[in-house]
Amino acid sequence: MRLMFIYYVMDDAGSAQDIYNYARVAKALGHEIAVYGRPEARSAFNFSLDIESADAVIFIFEWTTQLRSGDALDIVRLMHKAPRERRIVIDCDGNYNDAISIGGDYNHRDAAASRVWTDVCESLADKIYQPTLHPLRRNVRPFFFHAYDPAWEKPLDFSAKEYGMVYVGHSKFRWWPMHRVLQAIEPLRPQVGRIGLVGHGWEALPPWAVPMQIEDFYYTDPAYLRQLDVEIIPPIPFNQVIAWMSKAAFNPVIYRPLFSHLQLVTCRTFETPAASTIPLFGLDIAYVREMYGERATELVLLDDDHPEEKIADIMRRPEYYAEIVLDMRRHLTQKHSYAVRLQELIEVVKT
Repeated sequence: MRLMFIYYVMDDAGSAQDIYNYARVAKALGHEIAVYGRPEARSAFNFSLDIESADAVIFIFEWTTQLRSGDALDIVRLMHKAPRERRIVIDCDGNYNDAISIGGDYNHRDAAASRVWTDVCESLADKIYQPTLHPLRRNVRPFFFHAYDPAWEKPLDFSAKEYGMVYVGHSKFRWWPMHRVLQAIEPLRPQVGRIGLVGHGWEALPPWAVPMQIEDFYYTDPAYLRQLDVEIIPPIPFNQVIAWMSKAAFNPVIYRPLFSHLQLVTCRTFETPAASTIPLFGLDIAYVREMYGERATELVLLDDDHPEEKIADIMRRPEYYAEIVLDMRRHLTQKHSYAVRLQELIEVVKT
């Protein structure tokens, strides 16, 4: 089967890791994944403009809906060459919903924007999916676009970590979840050691924020970060994410408030457990249990009187928590590998 992804791939943002691994696994299993765009000689991705031979055209909506290359008629060509029954929408950001505002985060600025987005999705396909087990709209079906690769797994060695904590990801709507983690660290700041935030927007607005009028997406408190002596590291390519995570004793797993509300999965849902680190979940305990199993709930940063105690315990006895991570890895390999996910996607295409 040949599947065409419609997605703007960037090496240091979004789901480049997933796109790359879908293509790798598909080739091994006798299928093909292509990404819509002009072929590039030195790219890690299989770009193609050959829509006609695709068994399905899959629109992956995440952070942007722009096409990587082409002109204003590309969507018209896509609609003409790929009949409606061969089109699928995967809404990774939860935008195919009514307007939702929660914790300073939102999917649409108003109800009118939500209606426009709903019309766009419904004009493209009848099959609309979101990466959550609990979609809000009855016509949306669950599909976890993101997945886990056991080949990513690094030995859980805590003998010589460069950092106490690292977070790899951009600041978009993530300041308040990150602030909660940093506040828990404050009482034991010297104990934790170096802290690094890797990505766009932590210290200053990314270059696209002002032209796109989305400055509020990237709100942070640089003075507070300097007060805690947090190191800001520039964005890294997708193939360095797990290596960077592995530099630290623990890595927070935090989502935008909107994503937590919608119970979405993201790239980090699956990448963090593979790194040589302890995931620290700033997420709802029921979600963690559903995604990773009962033992993983021991890694949740609870809203109690002394959240710093969980961090102190991770720093004191990482080997204990490493056993929990090994259990999580076994669960993810069985339930959420790219081979499993690709087969699920093929079933979606067939239905």
